[in-house]
Order: sequence, then C-alpha cells, then structure tokens
Amino acid sequence: MSKYDSKLCEFAINLFKIDAIKFGNFQTKIGMWTPVYCDLRMLVSYPKLLEDLVHIMHKKIQNVSFDIICGVPYTALPIATVLSIKTGYPMVMRRKEAKSYGTKKLIEGNYKQGDKCIIIEDVITSGSSVLETAKDLQNEGIIVTDVVVVLNREQGGEDVLQQDGVKTHALLTMTQLVEILENAGCIDTSVHNKVLQYLSQNQVQLNQPKMLSRLKMTYNDRINYTENLITKQLLKTIIVKQTNLCVAADLTQTSSILKLAEQVGPHICLFKLHTDIIEDFNVDFVQSVASKHNFLLFEDRKLSDIVEYQFNNGIFHISSWANVVTAHSVMGKGTLDAIKQSNNPVRCGVFLLAQSSTVGIISEAIKQSNNPVRCGVFLLAQSSTVGIISEAYTKATIELGKEYNDLVIGFVAQNPLFIDSPGYLQLTPGVQLEANTDNLDQQYNSPERVIIDKGGDIAVVGRGITKAEEPATVAAQYKHLLWDAYKQRTQI
Repeated sequence: MSKYDSKLCEFAINLFKIDAIKFGNFQTKIGMWTPVYCDLRMLVSYPKLLEDLVHIMHKKIQNVSFDIICGVPYTALPIATVLSIKTGYPMVMRRKEAKSYGTKKLIEGNYKQGDKCIIIEDVITSGSSVLETAKDLQNEGIIVTDVVVVLNREQGGEDVLQQDGVKTHALLTMTQLVEILENAGCIDTSVHNKVLQYLSQNQVQLNQPKMLSRLKMTYNDRINYTENLITKQLLKTIIVKQTNLCVAADLTQTSSILKLAEQVGPHICLFKLHTDIIEDFNVDFVQSVASKHNFLLFEDRKLSDIVEYQFNNGIFHISSWANVVTAHSVMGKGTLDAIKQSNNPVRCGVFLLAQSSTVGIISEAIKQSNNPVRCGVFLLAQSSTVGIISEAYTKATIELGKEYNDLVIGFVAQNPLFIDSPGYLQLTPGVQLEANTDNLDQQYNSPERVIIDKGGDIAVVGRGITKAEEPATVAAQYKHLLWDAYKQRTQI
C-alpha cells in the first residue's frame, strides 16, 4: 500500500468496513448489473470518517481556483456542507426541482453571476448527474470548470465531463480502490479481477456529439429529434405562425368559443377546450376555425377510466376531431392502450396527467398495435396548481415518457426537467402578464419567466385572454412576449 497515501488507504478500507463499498451482484437504477456497489450515503452516520474525507478532499483541490461550492443532490450535500465549514468557502445548494412557492429558485444560497463553482460528487459513472448540476448553475451565470469526486468508477464519465469543459479531480479510482482493498485483505484476487473485467466491458460511449440542450435549440432544429407526427405538425405550426401560445377556452357556449377562436386564431398554435362544460356542444362546431387559422385542437378531458368510451363514444366523440387530449397515467397502460385500439385512426396527442404518488406504464401494445399511430402523448409531470405531485412521481413520469419517443410529445411541467431531450416539448400552464397566485392556489408566471426560466416551449393562457375586453389584442401581446422570450432563450 506504500504507493498510495496512508490517509487515503485508511479511508478506503474504512469505506469497506462500514458497508459503503459492497461486492457481489447488484442492479443499478438503470437496470444494469455490477459486481461492486458504492453507497456513500452511509458517511452521514460516521462523522469522523466524513471529516477524514473532507481533509483528503481539501488537499486534493488546493490548486483549484473557485469561489463557491455546490454538492450534487443528495449524497454529496453533507460532504459539501462539511467542506464548506472546514474551508470557509461559501456553499450553494441545487434543488432537483424548483419550489412551487416563495422564490421558486433551483439554486439556493448567496451567489452572483461570474462566481466560479466547484461541484462536489460522491461517485461518477457516466457523469450525467454532474452535468445536470452544472447546467443549472450555468443557467444562473455561475462558471463551472471543475468537479471533485470521491470515487471515479472509470467507466467513461471523466471523459464525458471533459468534453463539456469540466475537469474531474478524483480521490480514488475504482482500480485504486480494489487494489487497496486486496492489499489490505478485504477482498481476494478473484473479486479484484472480476471488477476490472466488468469495467473494461461496461464503458460509456465516448466521442459522441455533445448533448444538446433543448433550451438553446430552435424549434426548427428540434423537428429532426422527434419521431412523432403530431409533434412535427405542432412544431411546423409554431414556426410558420411564430407563436408558442396556447389559449385555454374554458367557456360554456359554442357561440362564445367560436367568437374567441376567430379572435385569437391568428396568434395561437393550440386551442384548448373542455367539451364537458359546453352546454350546446356539437362535433363540427370548431373544426372549420382550426383549419382557417392553422392551429391544433386540444381537448383537456383528462381521460382515465373506461377510456375507450370516453374517447370514442358519448356526445363528444373526441377521437373524431381532437388533435391533442389529456389523460391521467394513474390507471396504467390501459389508458393509452384503449386510445390506440380505437376503431378510428388515432389522430390526437395525449397529455397524460400524473397526479398520483404512483405512475402507470404505457403498454408495449400501444406500439405493437396494427392501427396507424398519429398520436402524441404529453405526460403531466408537474402542475401549475399547488398539489401533492411528488418529486419521485415527476421523475418516474419523465423516465416513462422517454421510453416511448415515437409516441410521447413531451411533458406538462413547471421547470426544465428534460433539458437534454430536444425531441420533447414542455407545455407550461399558468401564465399571466404579471406573476401571482389566485385564491384557488393556481400559480401564475409571466411569459418571460415561463419560457426563459421555467423551460416552457408552449405556454397556456386562459383567463388572461378570455376575460380581456379585446382578446385578439391581448393574445397578440402574449404571442409577441412569448416569442421574444423564446428568441432570447435560444439567442436567435
């Protein structure tokens, strides 16, 4: 063990002793199997070991220039906290999602644009968690060039980070760790060799194009990143009309809806209805206006149970005219299965509402059906109304959607949750000229904030337009503000 620093060797052995490093056969969160599992969350129960770690870490980064510290949530947060206390460097904290109240910030703490931040991480494999944190920091004008990590698994993450201009400072590599543990008698040679063989056979693909951020890409460029026909149609409408505005026509009379559609039609890409509140509904009443002004029809029905009847039958016959609908994911794969197996050719996109602590799974049958698919699905990951959607549910919804890139249009969300996926669209409701909260806990954001800060691609405006004395004038105002925000975000 003489080739390694004695303090580092002692620390590595202690990690093994507290079960922070385990050997066997473990499944990772992405479904892969690994012979070694690193659970550095155990460190919070061992303050002396955490203090030893910070001492080694501080020594490692003595020649790195930085102003502030930020730990990748959540395992690295206590490490960053102790490092901040021991060194005197200020710490900022990145949230995995913004609060729905107060400042609604993703980065908490005292910082200013131009501050140089060093990221603290426990383990890197692909480097994706570090890049997510770096992007959120950079969105606030903070400079990120370095990350210090306890353990580099040597599976390509360091090279991925380097491609994005982030240098990795690792206290330990996996090769060093297993060598130290073998020399100390903690593991035998067969385990050592099994780990090294695993590393050589499980590498992140290198020399790939840098991950593009949808927030910086134009709508035109993003057409090439989607396989969904409704998404392509919607993007083309957005581009031709230069509008990312959706109007929510929550009105009860067809005459009022038709009048509104004529007024706002030139300024919108989507026209959202609640047909179940329309007192004199008929199937044909709005289609002519949609064709005249080139916008898509969006039925906000929130399909969930007996979907085959809700979607196809009754007086609304949604499947015969709507381009986009909403649906709950709580009932699982049966919801979209029913839509897909409709006798009518599927010609609508679906916003799946995920307002539960559990998430359903879209069935493979949706893809395998012989019916022609011209359907896009929007999964609701977050809501503009204060509610009980959990972070875990939001994350599961995003992961679910990414499994079906030929079916899912995107996500209804209040924060930029899928920056690295330009083929998906973010629909953000709750938009008014001035941000506020109403007496029903509905959260409103300004057009600029929704597009630039919140990551919205399409903004939904309801009463701000429908209650206006001159809806056409106000819709045009929203259209220009939203489009200018998009141009500012993409720097075009």
